[in-house]
Amino acid sequence: MDKPYVIGIDVGGTNTVAGIVDKRGQIILSGSIKTGTHSEVEDYLDELTVLLDDLIAKTTTKDQIKGIGAGTPNGNYFSGCIEFAPNLPWKGVIPFAQMLEDRVGLPVTLTNDANAAAIGEMAYGAARGMKDFIVITLGTGVGSGIVVNGHLVYGHDGFAGELGHVIMRRNNGRLCGCGRNGCLEAYTSATGMARTAREYLELQPNLQTKLRDIPAEDITSKDVFDAAMAGDAMAKDIFKFTGEMLGEAFADFVAFSSPEAIILFGGLSKAGDLIMDPIRESMERNLLKIFKGKIKLMFSSLKESDSAVLGASALGWEAK
Repeated sequence: MDKPYVIGIDVGGTNTVAGIVDKRGQIILSGSIKTGTHSEVEDYLDELTVLLDDLIAKTTTKDQIKGIGAGTPNGNYFSGCIEFAPNLPWKGVIPFAQMLEDRVGLPVTLTNDANAAAIGEMAYGAARGMKDFIVITLGTGVGSGIVVNGHLVYGHDGFAGELGHVIMRRNNGRLCGCGRNGCLEAYTSATGMARTAREYLELQPNLQTKLRDIPAEDITSKDVFDAAMAGDAMAKDIFKFTGEMLGEAFADFVAFSSPEAIILFGGLSKAGDLIMDPIRESMERNLLKIFKGKIKLMFSSLKESDSAVLGASALGWEAK
């Protein structure tokens, strides 16, 4: 009989969440550990192994688990390594999949976190039944997973699909965390939106706005959302600017792979129509005529707290 369970692991910069998942995409039991408290990856993996052993003992037996899928920052599906992840405490190239496999005794498959989100949408979420779609994760950064003809696009080296790092401003663009200037992520991530707010406050010193009640360096995208929902004109303009840039970028992404849908996931997607309306208008305005009216814009249908684990777990079924 086929083994009925897999394990999904979401390695975040702050927390690592792991869950045992059944074939219907139900998380049977989950738990978490702190990612950044261990300066040595070996110590971190030892604690993660204790967590996994505990989850297994409380729900099933190891011989009933098909494999482990992990979504990590800068995870390379081909090599099973985390490669030069800026937001993790362990530097360089970490053979994460092999190190975990050696400890737990189960096969481990790894990919980057945005690709895991795309796999989760295809297996359990809004993209079920779709063969061509793009998932955009709007959080601290801007990630993407591209699916073409039912297959995730990895490229020759495992790192394809860095749509958050297409350059939107060639001249005098903002410095991005990747070290380049003008990237989409520098403008449309949660941190990018906060940067836009600080710029607007400086450029429009006489405009009344609730955002002036907050020290400029402390402003977050949530503050901009709250102000916009209260009718604040500047905050609404910031969402319009952010959505229009995303729409311009999406129109270019469509020209590349002609997706059936672009699915938004992550913190900024919680803004609903406030972000979606300017994206849709801008995308349609900038699309090639052959694509107009054809591309669905959707929000993820997965619970944010579960989706990363579910996406990673879908890789577990691939285990050999």
